[in-house]
Amino acid sequence: MSIKTAVLIEQSGVIPYRIQDGQIEVMLITSSASKRWVIPKGLIEPDMTPQDSAAKEAWEEAGLLGKVFPDLLGTYEYQKSGYICQVGVFLMQVQAVLEIWPEASKRKRQWVSIPKAIKRVNEPELKLILGDLPNRFW
Repeated sequence: MSIKTAVLIEQSGVIPYRIQDGQIEVMLITSSASKRWVIPKGLIEPDMTPQDSAAKEAWEEAGLLGKVFPDLLGTYEYQKSGYICQVGVFLMQVQAVLEIWPEASKRKRQWVSIPKAIKRVNEPELKLILGDLPNRFW
């Protein structure tokens, strides 16, 4: 009998936000394969901090440029290809939304309110992180 050890893959991601008419909006994107609503995230590049790596993912996956804050908002896990991915989540103040970006043909993106974002994402821990966002502003 063999025991399969779960492999944990560390990733980093951002919750991109803007203030629109006094309300916080976050940008969600679709995953490349299943078209679920997710946040920009990916493997932490070996030569980058988790924050810088997450900023790179926001550019590649969503066409967003901005300031990533240093504090970790929280973490969540999800399964992909038989592995467990643990995502460290950071807050990103969006400063530019590009019309052309590397994964534009693979993904949709949309600004949504926090309650709508909570309904759209699947991961329970990510829902909690999103729900706590207003406490960081007011």
